[in-house]
Amino acid sequence: MYSWNGDSLLEQLYNEAIEQHQNHKATVGSDERSRMLKEALQELIGSVAPNATFKPKLLERVELDDYIRERIELSATPGLSFGAYILLPKHAEGALPGVLALHGHGYGSREIVGLLPDGSPDSGVPGIHQHFALELARRGMAVIAPDVIGFGERRLHADLAVNPNAPSSCYRLSTELMMLGKTLTGLRVAESLRAYAYLAGRPEVDKERIGVMGFSGGGLIAFITSILRPSIRATVLTGFTNTFKDSILAVHHCIDNYTPGILRHAELPELIGLIAPRPLFLESGERDPIFPVEGFRRAASAIHEIYESKGASDRLAVDVFPGVHEISGRQAYDWLKETLT
Repeated sequence: MYSWNGDSLLEQLYNEAIEQHQNHKATVGSDERSRMLKEALQELIGSVAPNATFKPKLLERVELDDYIRERIELSATPGLSFGAYILLPKHAEGALPGVLALHGHGYGSREIVGLLPDGSPDSGVPGIHQHFALELARRGMAVIAPDVIGFGERRLHADLAVNPNAPSSCYRLSTELMMLGKTLTGLRVAESLRAYAYLAGRPEVDKERIGVMGFSGGGLIAFITSILRPSIRATVLTGFTNTFKDSILAVHHCIDNYTPGILRHAELPELIGLIAPRPLFLESGERDPIFPVEGFRRAASAIHEIYESKGASDRLAVDVFPGVHEISGRQAYDWLKETLT
């Protein structure tokens, strides 16, 4: 029988990569292994030139019944800026815990702060994002929700010229950045770090009590942001945690989920484990079709081993809820509030 198809080759290459990881199994979670993986991850996603001169701009401020909503403009790299919503609970005493809230595929940050694509209030049943930034603010946390590039108002003009209803600009952004030796993940993480720094500098926020919560593609940004900023106190990943083998290598995913060369260094659970020993909450729907629950359970088990090796198993929480690819928050919201208190 001819071996003209590439199925066996792909399986062979994956297995060879995993075998290389197994050679480091005894050092998983060690300071040296963690340092090497952090450096590799930073190199693989690439970096962008920082914008040290841009001054944040207040675009709007709206007082609502139980919180204040601001919109600001920030920049992480020259020639490119982005909007972010700030949600500030009213009647709170003292410095507030803060959360960096990162949305996934959809129409942008408005989808998680209770607004429709045109900026008007969303009074209907929320979608898969469940207005989660708003839910966190209503629990007494100050929230920043940046617009992730490629979605909503941050879709490329080149894509909108072809299709005004283009769902995202992930493909064009990813491919052109890769041709330049960069990645869309690297750009998104740079902007996430800028949003975190802004939130930490707000007078209403206790910079020692800031967490991050990301859904789906926002989970990818969130876990890397947390790794690169050890000052982030707690992390919630929902609709994302899995193995590469069971998720993005087995199910069709947006190109923004792929980082060239990453499997040469580690599978996804070990990379997420770099957050240890800081508090981490993993949430997944038991019927999630693109991040299958079997892969989630395997990943959660591997991450638990890393936390256990650091004597921090009590800082890892896991919830599989009866849902699909969506936010639940049935445990995660209050866990994050309690962890940051």
